[in-house]
Amino acid sequence: MRGFTFHILEGIMKNEKLLLWILAAINFTHIVDFMILMPLGPQLMRIFEISPREFGLLVSSYTFAAGLSSFLGAFVLDKYDRRSIMMWVFLGFFLGTLACAFSPNYPILLLARIISGLFGGLTSALILAIIGDVVPDGRRGRAMGLVMAAFSVASVFGVPFGLFIASLSNWHAPFLFLASISAVIFWMIYKYVPSITAHIVAKHDKPSPIQVIRRVTSNRNQMRGITLTVMMMLGQFMIIPFLSPYMVANVGFTDMELTYIYMAGGAFTIFTSPWVGRMTDKYGKVKIFSIFMTLNVIPIAVITHLGATPIPYVLLISTMFFVTSNGRMVPASALITGTARSENRGSFLSFNSAVQQLSAGLASFVAGLILAENINGELVNYNIVGYIAIVFSLLTLPLIRRIKVVDTEAIVSVAESETNKIKLTQK
Repeated sequence: MRGFTFHILEGIMKNEKLLLWILAAINFTHIVDFMILMPLGPQLMRIFEISPREFGLLVSSYTFAAGLSSFLGAFVLDKYDRRSIMMWVFLGFFLGTLACAFSPNYPILLLARIISGLFGGLTSALILAIIGDVVPDGRRGRAMGLVMAAFSVASVFGVPFGLFIASLSNWHAPFLFLASISAVIFWMIYKYVPSITAHIVAKHDKPSPIQVIRRVTSNRNQMRGITLTVMMMLGQFMIIPFLSPYMVANVGFTDMELTYIYMAGGAFTIFTSPWVGRMTDKYGKVKIFSIFMTLNVIPIAVITHLGATPIPYVLLISTMFFVTSNGRMVPASALITGTARSENRGSFLSFNSAVQQLSAGLASFVAGLILAENINGELVNYNIVGYIAIVFSLLTLPLIRRIKVVDTEAIVSVAESETNKIKLTQK
């Protein structure tokens, strides 16, 4: 009997790990799609002859579109099978990425980025909702660490490789590369992601859009989680979109040397992200978040004041920025996911994703308004952007202590059908 129970648990864990790896792959493509545009900034600004403000709009258009689709998704995500919605969303994301690859000019690329954002934004909420459905709170930190490691892989492989093939051909190539990967992942979703429907309530219990909005906005705990998301995005995405243009224009990096920043930061976070996940489960989400958020202020202050600087010193500071930024996201995501119960988790996380995308878009757009170019082509006022980002980052420290986890258990096992088959065979 003990061996039979162990066999069932082993099957559950194997299926859970496979699902988490697929979710990480989905997250990888979404992150690369968003990030690849930022290091391409210097090239696009030259080719299309656009200003920092127009480039900021190109970046923020993706996040604004993602925020809009996430907001609308809040009304439907909890009504249908997670797998079915993920397949439709990822198909749209794939087509949007192809549109980016074949864009001939700035206006069409801007439109293609909006299309990609409309579908890409929904993947974040779906990924978190699925993790909340299948992974109990005691293991959520590790699960988030694995899925968030996709950021590291995107940084160390996806973005540098995209920049490399762009330098060999043109800026269209990275999007073709990403579209080919997306096609493979779409097949993996179809083949291996199980049907997840345990969150679906009876038809007569399904809330209206107004009820969905009221249910989220009237919950003070969930609103604190959403406010935390806003503060983190404003503290991070005023810096990230203009990191590459600043490194080229002010610090003296070449387009190819930009890959060192992403490779170094990504290589370290591949190892630190799962470690942070384990520490989150062991020592608590609030404590780990507070440590990494406090440390994150240091590289923000240094990066936004750099002039001509040797590459090793820049890599040291930028790597610290990536590691601490990722380190705060793992416990924050685990905490925010646990503020909603299963029956409205998809709706809440979709709202949160909408706010996250809109906040990131607002941050990059506002930073673009503050930044300007001098007669030497250098970006000025990046230090002011840094000061603003630090203020928003520090405001998260007292806020996160007021957020509570209300849902600690998973509601569905990804190996449920396999378990039932084993039981029937045993009988």
